[in-house]
Amino acid sequence: MTDDQPKSITAAAGSEHHRPTIRDVARLAGVSVGTASKALNANGKLKQETRDRVMTVARDIGYRPNDMAQSLHRTRSMTVGILSTDAFGRFTLPIFQALEEEFADRGIAIFMCNATDDPARERQHLDQLLGKRIDGLVVTGRRADKRPSVGPLPPNLPVIYVYAQSDDPEAVALLPDDEGGARLATAHLIALGRTRIAHISGPERFDAVQQRRRGYQSALAAAGLAEMPDFFVSGPWSEAWGREAVEQLYDGRAAPPDALFCGNDQIGRGAIDALRERGVSVPDQVAVIGFDNWAVMAEAARPPLSSIDMNLNALGHEAGRLLINMISGEKAHGIRRLPCTLVPRRSTIKESPR
Repeated sequence: MTDDQPKSITAAAGSEHHRPTIRDVARLAGVSVGTASKALNANGKLKQETRDRVMTVARDIGYRPNDMAQSLHRTRSMTVGILSTDAFGRFTLPIFQALEEEFADRGIAIFMCNATDDPARERQHLDQLLGKRIDGLVVTGRRADKRPSVGPLPPNLPVIYVYAQSDDPEAVALLPDDEGGARLATAHLIALGRTRIAHISGPERFDAVQQRRRGYQSALAAAGLAEMPDFFVSGPWSEAWGREAVEQLYDGRAAPPDALFCGNDQIGRGAIDALRERGVSVPDQVAVIGFDNWAVMAEAARPPLSSIDMNLNALGHEAGRLLINMISGEKAHGIRRLPCTLVPRRSTIKESPR
């Protein structure tokens, strides 16, 4: 219960003889009944702090809307669909959890379907979701590359691609800023005094690989460092490739890299293992940083791997807020990239002496 609630309302809210009404919510939140209704029903254009204040008051006093009465005033199902191709949930689950948090206080339920890159299965799931008359759709994937647009869809159904892109230039897509994250990783290595920085990445056809290489090159240029010949190598997203790449970069080279920026944490962990087997100290001789901040990989590496966090949870929260606004009539289109953050660990930062 909030401190500023009138005692009479607080007591009444807990009484069997007084069921909290929307007028109680509006009065305690300091808004009109119309504004309270918009916030509770995810309607209209309101400031986020106003929506949050109304939802908090409603929750605190135990307000429960009359679903039958509401149904007479709206045509919404209060449901949202999530269509994913990420079978393992590596990227989708943090996004899903954030979406769930955004929608839960607004009484919006989620239906999640996994299509596993099977167009027929995706079509079947989409038909099922549309049959439930969903108010909006979120499309996610296990990579951020362009994909065919989901459809056909009913006119005016809000759709957001999250950690995925559509081949429709007008579609809304929320992505991590891979290029900015790569600049952050490379700048971190440069700040440590490293000047021979190699970049081990995944397959060059991937959008993330191209974005991250641009960020790597940009950070080198900003520091006045030239990209060294043969210091960019690409291969599979795997630990095995990280080990193989170390062999390519260090065998027979008079001036090998003093730092490695790895395109993901699996590659980074493999690279650290290969350096250890060669008797190369990390981070004393070679600093290593990964990308994704996948705790399973980064924290289990020896030493623990510094990494770039794509902030998938924040991506999901932003997608949830945007979709609610789109359901309420806001127009949106194009790609939006959200910033990544650096998570330093002992693969780049030496442990302080005790």
